[in-house]
Amino acid sequence: MTHIALSIAGSDPSGGAGIQADLKTFAAFDVHGAAALTALTAQNTRGVFGVHGVPPDFIEAQIRAVLGDLAVDAIKIGMLGDVATIETVAKVLADYPEIPIVLDPVMVAAGGDPLLAEDAVSALRERLIPRATIVTPNAHEAALLLGRPKAASADQLREQAQSLVSAGARAVLLKSGRVPFDARIVDVFIGADGHCSMAETPRLRIDSPHGGGCTLSSAIAAGLAGGQPLPLAVAHAQRFVWEALERAQHHKIGGGSTPLVLPPRGGSPSSTGPSQS
Repeated sequence: MTHIALSIAGSDPSGGAGIQADLKTFAAFDVHGAAALTALTAQNTRGVFGVHGVPPDFIEAQIRAVLGDLAVDAIKIGMLGDVATIETVAKVLADYPEIPIVLDPVMVAAGGDPLLAEDAVSALRERLIPRATIVTPNAHEAALLLGRPKAASADQLREQAQSLVSAGARAVLLKSGRVPFDARIVDVFIGADGHCSMAETPRLRIDSPHGGGCTLSSAIAAGLAGGQPLPLAVAHAQRFVWEALERAQHHKIGGGSTPLVLPPRGGSPSSTGPSQS
């Protein structure tokens, strides 16, 4: 049986993030990847130099073409850019309530360039977060969604994850990302059953990882597409990203942020990966 995942996201021509990262990740999990482009970007590891949004009616046409033909098992949503795109995606996906959705609320690029219009934050919060099976913001994105300062400790990260659930998210994986706590990277996971757990990893020596959020969310979608329960899909995705980051330490791709180097076939068990608590 061929499992299929659809990515609805923007393009990164340098291959480190966006649709390109999603399709590479799907392939690593032996999942057939389909894609609907929301935006073209002119970017590389050094920054974003231009964004060209795809017209909403053509975004809708892409998604409906895929869902009208392929038996899609899971959907990953990444960069949406503006209110019109959010409204379009929400409208189409309302016709497919049975398909699990992983929502990565892409707001800012690795180099700090904005990728979501300011007036689109509330639309994202109201139209798509309650529909998603899981939302996967980093600490900066969670702060923007909640209108609060960025979490400065693991306890605050847990509190903000709980606040996202209170605001309508079914499940949350909140990542400290580039905000290490005591030289640790912390992920807070709250499942659909309300259980909260934390995964900790030591901070690797990587200058500004590029595409980590895209890779993590698409790895979760690949797991869901393959029939894994959400907690297992999250755990496998965390390990996969850890190994991709570990491998990236030994490669130099571009002159700016560091793209991940994916392990093959969904990764392998690692004794130094995320520890759960």
